[in-house]
Amino acid sequence: MAIHAYEQAVAFWMDRTNYERTGMPTNPNEFKLDRMHSLMSQLDHPERRLKIVHVAGTKGKGSTSALIAAMTREAGYRTGLFTSPHLINMEERIQIDGENISQSNFTHCMNRLEPAVRAVEAHHGASMTFFEIITALAFLYFAESEVDIAVIEVGLGGRLDATNICIPLISIITSISFDHTAQLGNTLSSIAREKAGIIKQGRPTISGATDPEAATVIAQIADERYSRLEVLGTDFDYGYRAGKLSHGELIRPQVDVTLRGVHWSGLSIPLLGEHQAANTSLAIACVAELRRAGFKISSDAVRAGLSKVNWPARLEVLHDSPFVVLDCAHGPASIQAALNTIHETFEVPRRGLIFACSGDKDVEGMLTLLTPHFQKVWFTQCSNTLRGTAAEELARVWRHCGGGECELVGTPSHAAEEALAWSEPEDLICVIGFVLLAGEVRSAVSLEMSTTQRTEASCAN
Repeated sequence: MAIHAYEQAVAFWMDRTNYERTGMPTNPNEFKLDRMHSLMSQLDHPERRLKIVHVAGTKGKGSTSALIAAMTREAGYRTGLFTSPHLINMEERIQIDGENISQSNFTHCMNRLEPAVRAVEAHHGASMTFFEIITALAFLYFAESEVDIAVIEVGLGGRLDATNICIPLISIITSISFDHTAQLGNTLSSIAREKAGIIKQGRPTISGATDPEAATVIAQIADERYSRLEVLGTDFDYGYRAGKLSHGELIRPQVDVTLRGVHWSGLSIPLLGEHQAANTSLAIACVAELRRAGFKISSDAVRAGLSKVNWPARLEVLHDSPFVVLDCAHGPASIQAALNTIHETFEVPRRGLIFACSGDKDVEGMLTLLTPHFQKVWFTQCSNTLRGTAAEELARVWRHCGGGECELVGTPSHAAEEALAWSEPEDLICVIGFVLLAGEVRSAVSLEMSTTQRTEASCAN
């Protein structure tokens, strides 16, 4: 059947297996690229018409992708950006020059995909997945829109991820730490081997993986595939000066990057945290590779792009008085990075926490890190997912870890209301965990602030 309406397009997409909602399978046989190869063949291989930067990693792959896209866009190149998951709107996953794909273009591309998807499903005797279809749609949309460059973030792992049908100009691996161990393995070397699956024959690779166990595997695979490898801490490095909140005004972090004898000093980025400085160094190393490939990206474009990058819910200061900070940290390593940044940026009398996470995460590891730092926590569960850990279980683990006062709240929006009511103007509320949690709280707090402002304006009149 032809797809003519946006609602039809969404229904066709949402009718497929959605591991983001149900949780990832642990059987490795569930992850294959044969369906994606068949689908791309049906569509005359749009991914082969693209110049791609392919970005994998445990942490930082989305931020690094956004940083690269911001710089290439500032240099005047029509830039596609594919990321996952989304915060609020599904169209956020596919952007050109910072603009989400429109509903009409989404519908048009899904109409193109629909007969090809059905043919592949009939041939393979299995349904394509939610992520496979949106990945294919991104490739098709970018190719038809004739983008100059496409920055593609890996969904899970690398080797068997649906995005890994592409042959990129450059492969980037941002970091390696423990996450998705049921799918990727329970050692850093096994996880690194899956991430390094994106390294392609004869194409350069940039790595931010500094753990020796992971770095050794990445170097070995790069060598086997004749991929020139540049490594953080060896071939390029960074310096970092933390951002600060002073009198309600955010003083931006400053980053210095040294690469091949060239020193980039005083780079201003709106993204908080030293981990973002590391991501910035990877993004600049990527720019250097793009220059080698013929892209003209000036130093001015680099500085301007970095200063303008927009990547919500990554230690995003959503509101002040009280401060509300959103972050998508969902593992011990990213939780620790978030805590480090919170302490170096904010001087506040009290800190409250809104927390929810999926059941396949290291809940105890995360809550053990969080317990000493918050006077009160609101545990909740996100809508539209079956993966969430029950709030009651989170509270049990919190108490087991020595945590203080906590409250169970039915929805993220209700948790935001409760936290705002508890806080004083000089306090800090942190929202940490699910990307879905950040999206739901972001909408709730924005609505709350908008309603308050309208009420105040009405009273003033």
